[in-house]
Amino acid sequence: MILGYNTNGLVHHEPTAALRGLAKIGYRGVALTIDHYLLSPFNLYWERQLHELRDVLDRLGMYCVIETGARFLLDPWHKHEPSLISPDASGRVRRLDFYRHALRCAVTLHADCLSLWSGNRHDEVPPEQAWEWLIQGLSHLCDEASAMGVPVALEPEPGMFIATTADYDELCRRAPSLGCLLTLDIGHVLCQEEGPISSIVEQYAPRIVNIHLEDMRRGTHEHLMFGEGEVDLAEVFASLQKIGYKKGIYVELSRHSHLGLQAAKQAFDILSRYQSGMTQ
Repeated sequence: MILGYNTNGLVHHEPTAALRGLAKIGYRGVALTIDHYLLSPFNLYWERQLHELRDVLDRLGMYCVIETGARFLLDPWHKHEPSLISPDASGRVRRLDFYRHALRCAVTLHADCLSLWSGNRHDEVPPEQAWEWLIQGLSHLCDEASAMGVPVALEPEPGMFIATTADYDELCRRAPSLGCLLTLDIGHVLCQEEGPISSIVEQYAPRIVNIHLEDMRRGTHEHLMFGEGEVDLAEVFASLQKIGYKKGIYVELSRHSHLGLQAAKQAFDILSRYQSGMTQ
């Protein structure tokens, strides 16, 4: 298993400095969340940054995934908008174009996957219409990603159209040939009380290609430092070891950027105790 950290918890750091800091702490992977300061398609120099990141990752021997959950990258007024299920057709196209940009980044960086979510529910969009738009958009993206050798992984996100693993099951039922794999956020499983973490991990073992990890409390979607919530880390690591998981476990503390690398180190010091002795 590879311990990694999400850059959405290091937004005040220059990206290559963040990578070097994470490697110095001991992390072997990084989840790169595309945002205004990191690989933004609106930055004229994003390709230069992309190749700089590739060089640094190579030198540090770090793995990566590409994350697409920046809050206000595509719309400065509306969080996580537009999405593949937004009412405005041009917005849906804009989101798909952004995913294609992210896919290009994933290919260059040899990322383990491209991770995304469904988008927010809209009261004016009937569920059947949302399903149609979502599957249509994901089909285009997954076909292109498959041709490029990059897995696409969908993350169930509390409050979004696909909020739980049960919703993800419905996506697979409606589009069995889609080939969309799973980003499993352990805290989300607990806060939505979807079932024992060990059972969920085992159930979705064939589809999990990306793990997000943080502490959390039941009933509250708030990413917490380990030790402040109710996630049983021993259960998490034992479950992942049982299924033979060998990819990234990415700490997601998106509201801890004010603590920077100190938060990353605190998290690593805690998690490395559980990882110690387990299959690498």
